[in-house]
Amino acid sequence: GERLEGNDISDPEQQPALSGVNTNLANFERLRGFQIPPETEAPLTFRPYLPGKKPKAGATPNGRIKIAGSAIPGPRRTSVDDLAFLPVTALSTLVRKREVSSTELTRMYLARLKKHGPALNCVVTLTEDLALGQAAQADKEIKAGRYRGPLHGIPWGAKDLFATKGILTTWGAARNQNQVFDYDATVVERLRDAGAVLAAKLSLGALAQGDNWFRGQTKNPWNGRGSSGSSAGPGSATAAGLVGFSLGTETRGSIISPSAVNGVVGLRPTYGRVSRHGAMALSWTMDKIGPMCRSVEDCALVFNAIY
Repeated sequence: GERLEGNDISDPEQQPALSGVNTNLANFERLRGFQIPPETEAPLTFRPYLPGKKPKAGATPNGRIKIAGSAIPGPRRTSVDDLAFLPVTALSTLVRKREVSSTELTRMYLARLKKHGPALNCVVTLTEDLALGQAAQADKEIKAGRYRGPLHGIPWGAKDLFATKGILTTWGAARNQNQVFDYDATVVERLRDAGAVLAAKLSLGALAQGDNWFRGQTKNPWNGRGSSGSSAGPGSATAAGLVGFSLGTETRGSIISPSAVNGVVGLRPTYGRVSRHGAMALSWTMDKIGPMCRSVEDCALVFNAIY
């Protein structure tokens, strides 16, 4: 430390500093002795309104919203692969009209995840069996007239810090690469209830820091450089057309930064707007969950299902 700072500290001056360092180390060890479950919520309430004011009632999670721009751009497709980069607003129109099935979409995105995922290093776990099962259920429900809404049958990817029952949730860290939870994060439950199809757990920087994880660096699809962090995998996979949309998290920039680097739209909601139950905690007073999509309208649709 002295050499780095260019300072010359005498032995008598070093003793108080050493004492302080040792005290801090002992305190850190005590803190690490507490086994705090990742779903633990801090006893905090955030009120983003002025004193004496109260927000107007009328929040309607998963309510019907009208989104402009759901037309399918360009010429009629010749194969399902032509749909990879379409926004959810267009994909959902095709699924609702049964011009393409959820199973077709899911198989296409799974194939793209397998083909391009290794080069981008953005896939931690492919949830193929789950995805095909959810897609088959979506097709059955839609055929029977039980359409759940614009996310029904749409494949998506989850940043790998969201608990998924019976499926690896690694937090991007080598020491957690065999970690499995016996429950789903609230946002995973809500997207399942909206009919979305979970196709993959996507990479994040180890313990939500940067874009390097236990298999190396996640790349953006444009220039082979890093995808930024920590929602690196969701940014990369969404931009590369490997999923219909994805979910990321932000403590201080982890949605916005990879969205900018990868050229996707990221929505960072107000702290507390979306439940963090089942998500790895980095900062209990700052963590936020939000969608990463190929259009602003897509972010509105996904946010509407999870808040």
